[in-house]
Amino acid sequence: MSGSSGGSTMQQEQPGGHGESALSTAVRWRRDIHRHPEVGFTEFRTASLIAGHLADLGWEVRTGTEAISPGDRLGVPDAAELDTAYRRAAESGADARHLPSLRGGNTAVVATLRGARPGPSLALRADIDALPVLESDDGGHLPGREGFRSVHDGVMHACGHDGHIGMAIELAERLTADPPPSGSVTLLFQPAEEGGRGARAMVPAGVADSVDLLVAVHLGLNLPTGTVASSLDGLLANSKLRAVFRGVSAHASLAPHEGRSALLGAAAATLAVHGLPPFPGHETRVAVGRISGGTSSNIVPDRAEVLLETRADDGAVNEDLEARARTALRGAAEMYGLGVDVELIGGVTTARADRPAVEWVEASALARGLRLVTASAEDGVASDDATAFMRRVQRGGGHASYVGVGSTLAAPHHTPRFDIDEAALPLGVGLLEEMVRRAL
Repeated sequence: MSGSSGGSTMQQEQPGGHGESALSTAVRWRRDIHRHPEVGFTEFRTASLIAGHLADLGWEVRTGTEAISPGDRLGVPDAAELDTAYRRAAESGADARHLPSLRGGNTAVVATLRGARPGPSLALRADIDALPVLESDDGGHLPGREGFRSVHDGVMHACGHDGHIGMAIELAERLTADPPPSGSVTLLFQPAEEGGRGARAMVPAGVADSVDLLVAVHLGLNLPTGTVASSLDGLLANSKLRAVFRGVSAHASLAPHEGRSALLGAAAATLAVHGLPPFPGHETRVAVGRISGGTSSNIVPDRAEVLLETRADDGAVNEDLEARARTALRGAAEMYGLGVDVELIGGVTTARADRPAVEWVEASALARGLRLVTASAEDGVASDDATAFMRRVQRGGGHASYVGVGSTLAAPHHTPRFDIDEAALPLGVGLLEEMVRRAL
């Protein structure tokens, strides 16, 4: 979007025939990122552009292994997928100055602006990954109508993270133009929020150490534009598992007795997991999201894969639920004479907001003319690994909250026609700026 020599500019076409000057910074960035979505740990173009722009603004920028602990990542794509995504980013306008540091899927960016005098340390989380969703090509879908529909089939910003990026970038520009007199502001651009993988790997890199106030914001969540929920405390603990069943292939008609069907074991495991009992007094979830295996109707399949998750409103309950799910997977494998490998590919804990943080958010929202609402169970998000940042800050004596910023949605989160109300973006930027200036 900006750049000194060697930098890169965002490759955003002028949507709907309007010049870029007619759009705010937050909307321009949101539309560009929406057009070029990248899933968890492959956000090479996204992260490089963020790093380049903030470095050009004069912020202290950390990327790659300075911002994330590679060994603490879960569910990292394989080397071939990472290399393909890296090359695609390089060919589609990534910032060449920062792209190399992200190689291998280390796609976190941390940027800090310091005031002239000592003071509180404030951190804001913005998640940056997209989802494996095929975006709608319906004529009424705004991104398609305005020319910023995803250029990558099967990948889409279907949760609002593109808007989170846009708000954080515009906030950075405002703070650069009029810096806070004291303290510091740190923007945590987190990869791989979907699946609960990015924050847990950034925390060991120390990016949330010594933070006094932290807030994570999320657009939408059934909250209308112009409203703010100062805390969303219903975030569930979550474990995401991949189970690979190993069997023996055989001719399905001539010698079925010689085979061991991995797919039958996976199917039995799916039914067993969904039959796990609820926990009295707790909110729990189990779900198998994908089962796959086999090659032909006349071959006993020797391999099958199951992707599943457990959720609970208490970390210990979720741990117990995960253990029961693992037992069900092993039992199904034994029943069909199979081997099974179970891998944790994502995990999220719970967290609750601190009253001082909630009061800070509420005062800021009211000062900007936003309406405070109390989020209901239907308005929350199921899980978000921003809770890892929250818990780290709280353990260090700081305060944190997870905040819902209203945005009337075209369709629900994680669906092909999802789209935010762009009128919510300047309201969100104003809220964040008010919080920064009140804190510092």
